[in-house]
Amino acid sequence: MRIAPVITLSPEERTVLEWSRSLAVRVVERARIVLWAAAGQQDKEIAARMATTPKKVSRWRKRFLALGVAGLEKDAPRPGRKPKIGTRLRQRVVTMTTRQQPTNATHWSTRTMAAAVGISEASVRRIWRAHGLKPHRVETFKISNDPAVAEKLEDIVGLYLNPPEHALVLCVDEKSQIQALDRTQPGLPLKRGRDATMTHDYKRNGTATLFAALNAANGEVYGLCQERHRHQEWLKFLRLLDQTMPVHLALHLIGDNYATHKHAKVQRWLERHPRFHMHFTPTSASWLNMVERFFRDLTQNRLRRGVFHDLEELIMAIGTYIDRHNESPKPFIWTARATDILEKVKRARRTLNKRQSA
Repeated sequence: MRIAPVITLSPEERTVLEWSRSLAVRVVERARIVLWAAAGQQDKEIAARMATTPKKVSRWRKRFLALGVAGLEKDAPRPGRKPKIGTRLRQRVVTMTTRQQPTNATHWSTRTMAAAVGISEASVRRIWRAHGLKPHRVETFKISNDPAVAEKLEDIVGLYLNPPEHALVLCVDEKSQIQALDRTQPGLPLKRGRDATMTHDYKRNGTATLFAALNAANGEVYGLCQERHRHQEWLKFLRLLDQTMPVHLALHLIGDNYATHKHAKVQRWLERHPRFHMHFTPTSASWLNMVERFFRDLTQNRLRRGVFHDLEELIMAIGTYIDRHNESPKPFIWTARATDILEKVKRARRTLNKRQSA
C-alpha cells in the first residue's frame, strides 16, 4: 500500500492552521487536511471524512510540504483556455487601427474592424481595450507659431507668479456673440427618476458681448455688456477700468491678439494713459489668459441652460452672475512654470515635424 508523505508541524505552524477559521472557506478546508495529515491519517481516510477525493487531499499535502502555510492561501496558476486569436492577428488589428483607415470612413468601429479581419466585435473591443485604443475619440490641440512665444510666455507667467508692486494684473477679454435664447416650449423641472427637460429648438432674441477684466490677485471681475465688439466698445471698457481702479496703481492688462485690441485709436489712447501696460498672449494661446476660465464658468453655470426672453434679460443675468461672483471671489492660482510649458511646446513641435517628414 502506498503511504503518503509524513507531515510534521512546528508549534507556530500548528497555531496558524488552527486559527485559520476566519479565512476563506477553501483555506480552512486545506488547513484541516494538513492538520489531519499531521495526525497520521492517510489520504483516503481524510478524503472520506471531508467528503472529497484522495487526489485533492494528496495535492494539498504535497503543496504544504513544498511551500508551507503560504502555499495553502493561493491557488497554483492555471494556463486557461488556449486563445483562439493569435499574436499576429492581434498585431494586425492594432496596426490597422493606428495606421490605416476604412475605405468609407475616417476611423474604425468595432463592426467595420471585425468585418475586415474576420473576428467578432467583442474580440476587437478586447484588443482595443488591452492596447488603450479608442478610435471613436479625438483630442484637439493647437501649437502657437508665434516667433516670440518664449518671450511672451515668460512675460505673462511672470506677471502671474511675481506680480509687480504698486500695480494690478488684469486679465481682459471679450466674450462675443452671447445669444439670448428662448425655448419654443417650456421644459419640465428635475424630479426624482427624471432629468430636467429642454427643447432642442429655440428662438433668438439678439446677441450681446461681455467685456470683462479679472483681477488675478483676488479673483474679482469687472464687466461691461455691449451689443457690439468694435474698438469703440473696447475703448469704452478701458475708460471704465481707468475710472474704477485706484489712480495710484499701474494696470498691467493681459489680452489676446484680437484686432480690436491693437486698433490705431486704441494705441493712441494707451499712449495718453501711461499707467496702462498691455501684455499680449502668443498667437493661438488664449488659454494663457485666466479670464477665459471665468468665461467657461459663466457659460456652464448661467448661459448654456438659461432661458432669456429678450436681450435685456440676458444682460441682467450676466450682471447678476458677476455680482454674486464678486461677493466671495476666489482667484485662479497659476502653478505652471514657463520652462515646463516651453518644454511641452518643443516636444509637440518635434513630434509634428517627425509626422510631417514620415
